[in-house]
Amino acid sequence: MLVAGFPAGSLGANCYLVAPGAGEQCVIIDPGEAAAAGVEEVVREHRLQPVAVLLTHGHVDHTMSVVPVCGDYGVPAYIHPGDRGMLTDPQKWLGIAPGTPVFGQAKFVEPDDVKELTDGVVLSLAGLEITVDHTPGHTKGSVTFRTPEQQDIPQVLFTGDLLFAGAVGRWDLPGGDREELLASLARVCLPLSDETVVLSGHGPQTTIGRERATNPFLTEAAPLSVKPRGM
Repeated sequence: MLVAGFPAGSLGANCYLVAPGAGEQCVIIDPGEAAAAGVEEVVREHRLQPVAVLLTHGHVDHTMSVVPVCGDYGVPAYIHPGDRGMLTDPQKWLGIAPGTPVFGQAKFVEPDDVKELTDGVVLSLAGLEITVDHTPGHTKGSVTFRTPEQQDIPQVLFTGDLLFAGAVGRWDLPGGDREELLASLARVCLPLSDETVVLSGHGPQTTIGRERATNPFLTEAAPLSVKPRGM
């Protein structure tokens, strides 16, 4: 599997392109502020053919470029219905006045084709099988995307702003909830094997095992979780 990522914009939100390999179809995860040029560069470098944009949540640092990217490649955007309203009204969910410019832009619209995600659905896109888990806490409509467990190929979990290396996403913005976030960590992250690779919305790559051992929020969530897979 090919995963190419880069931090986009002033907040360094990670954008990922995922494909079975070079020269094949791909999905784009979280094209945020000023991400369109980076997407184009990765597509050209690896000869990829985008088929969809997947959004872990609706905050504008992860969605700012969704309209131009979807338009460039003629592809749909997938988002949980709990966060769909952020595509057209990001200011409300950042706790700022309507019409306030965000990253220099005041008016926002949806892509032409928006599809809504549901908990547990398995997306068959670009030759990939991607499981969607609803993970409220950072926002009401936050989700993670995970690849299947395969022999000799580590599972990959795209966590958005649920889980970072050594930290978790903030819960103090409208729609955030600390207890929901801890429950999402317990239900979705802790049952995974230690070898699962975590690619988050900000910051470096990590693993579930590393976070299980060192992340204080996973320690706090552990009493709510089930037994980890493979243990």
